[in-house]
Amino acid sequence: MCGTLILLAGAPALAADPIATDSHGTKGSDRRIGAVAKVRYTSSGGPAKGGTITSVDPNWTPPPCWYAPEWKATEFRDFRNRLYFTARHDPDAPDGALKDMSDENRSYAEDDYNIDKEKDGMWWGAQFSPDATVAEQAKCNKPPFWVENGETPDVPNVISPEILAGLAYKQITVPGTKVSLAPGGASKVNLPTWAWLDKGEFKPVSVTAELDAGPLHIEATTTAKPVSLTIKPGTDDAELLPASGTCEINDDGSIGEPYAKGKADRTPPCGVVYERSSGQGTYDLQATATWEITWEGTGGAQGTLPNGEYGNDQPVKVEEIQSVNR
Repeated sequence: MCGTLILLAGAPALAADPIATDSHGTKGSDRRIGAVAKVRYTSSGGPAKGGTITSVDPNWTPPPCWYAPEWKATEFRDFRNRLYFTARHDPDAPDGALKDMSDENRSYAEDDYNIDKEKDGMWWGAQFSPDATVAEQAKCNKPPFWVENGETPDVPNVISPEILAGLAYKQITVPGTKVSLAPGGASKVNLPTWAWLDKGEFKPVSVTAELDAGPLHIEATTTAKPVSLTIKPGTDDAELLPASGTCEINDDGSIGEPYAKGKADRTPPCGVVYERSSGQGTYDLQATATWEITWEGTGGAQGTLPNGEYGNDQPVKVEEIQSVNR
């Protein structure tokens, strides 16, 4: 499946609010005026249904903000004038905001917003992930600045293939992990329950994040490759197979081995042995797939990102083996 999603990078406003907020917290004109930079995402190999992966590293998150080209000189002048006009007519504007904005506009106007350099560069501004918190937005609080074509500004969080790779990570959708279990029907106490995922379900998934803004065009493709499936039986009264609970992926992309008649006396390569009945209820068996994350981008850039996980729970009924007395 292939599709395209577009993230309109905006000012630090609420994600659902189309009206921007400037660096002073003043409601302003629609930030989408002019050539606002767009990050476009194209997916390849993703499932029709599934979910987004979560990093196994709790200290890593996709980039919340970055700086990118936003306006040509005339567009920036129009944006600032509209922002100032709106602030003048906003009764809720914070004290001093109008003066600060007027001072900023005056400083930009000293060089006539670089209109005489219209073809030589662009005004760059802060871009924000839609779900970035206020604290995360504060990491990119630098006012708009002018950058000549071909130059890389010397500021933190400048848009780059690595930042795009992190943004693409967040867009990766992988299949669910509902495993096949056998023998059919309820599992039996002290007998192996086989678990497996058919081949073809788990294969690499890629998302490309691309930014095309004036003279700057960069992209990065982030790829998630399945490497294992971890099973948690939903009760301490169980033995995992293998003991680690982690089932490696097979060469053909499948996980585990399908049960078939005649395998009842064999130990499954992936499964669980329940040691106690679930009674009138069920156990919640959890199967979580681990995905290895790599990326490559413009100019030969490449690297790795923390592995991702995605899983599902499913109910398992476990019964005692019924014996027949004659």
